[in-house]
Amino acid sequence: MLPQNHTTGLEFVLLGLSSEPELQVILFVVFLLIYLVTLVGNLGLILLIKTDSLLHTPMYFFVSHLSLVDLCYSTNLSPQMLVHFLSEKKTISAAGCFIQCLVFIGLVITEFYILAAMAIDRFVAICYPLQYGRKMSKNACLFLVAVPYTFGLLNGLSQTVLTFHLSFCSSRTINHFYCADPPLIVLSCSDTSIKEMAMFIVAGFTLSSSLLIILTSYIFILAAILRIRSAEGRRRAFSTCGSHVTAVVVFYGTLFGMYLRRPSKQSLEESKITAVFYSFVSPMLNPLIYSLRNKDVISALKKVTRRKLLNHMAVSLF
Repeated sequence: MLPQNHTTGLEFVLLGLSSEPELQVILFVVFLLIYLVTLVGNLGLILLIKTDSLLHTPMYFFVSHLSLVDLCYSTNLSPQMLVHFLSEKKTISAAGCFIQCLVFIGLVITEFYILAAMAIDRFVAICYPLQYGRKMSKNACLFLVAVPYTFGLLNGLSQTVLTFHLSFCSSRTINHFYCADPPLIVLSCSDTSIKEMAMFIVAGFTLSSSLLIILTSYIFILAAILRIRSAEGRRRAFSTCGSHVTAVVVFYGTLFGMYLRRPSKQSLEESKITAVFYSFVSPMLNPLIYSLRNKDVISALKKVTRRKLLNHMAVSLF
């Protein structure tokens, strides 16, 4: 429930990426294309993994959940942003802002730990290949995705409630393209020290703990790969981790710069550019990273395409 304070019934104004009128249509077209690619890529990957039995493995189970998070993540921000590009009224209600902030924080934290779960999966696959099926059982995989969703939701809710217990007395103009913690903190005319401390603790713990899991997993993975005698074996082992490492670098690299510094007017301007990468570019790239570089996914895609063509030809003949 939206906290009953000064924010109830108010509207906020989102400044967006640019105030230049001539750029609005161009930005609309660019971000519409990005959103469509994100939708098609992530939804297509989820459906492909669900329909092809060869992709019913722990690794692709986690990939499908990563795609689901990216899909929800992008949908939480893109539609309203696209409307604002073509509209003079760029407002969002307090309730809408609360929901957007909650979903955004919850999904960001969820994605951190899903990426960490994927690192654990690769660690078990490479370091304990003979025990992989037993250790990465269905229950173990469900646990490794249930924890990120639960932890993300609870932290998103607590952080958003803290934000909306602040008072916004005069300016309600958010210098961003979505409702986020840092620009809302800058707007507040009440004491924000507790909220800032809570934000830094949660962000710092989430970043460091999930990254520690990933780095520790890859230290053991690297050690195991170096013990493989054949060059071909080492290459194949490295290739199974390449997509995950790329996704981690893109996602973690951009978020480090935004949430581990004190909110200010200057940092907000810089964070808008950074936010474009993790809010739009990363969700768009992840399905491409996990499909174009992956022989299993390409093979499954060819199989589905071939089946569709045969069905179409059969319908045409009869």
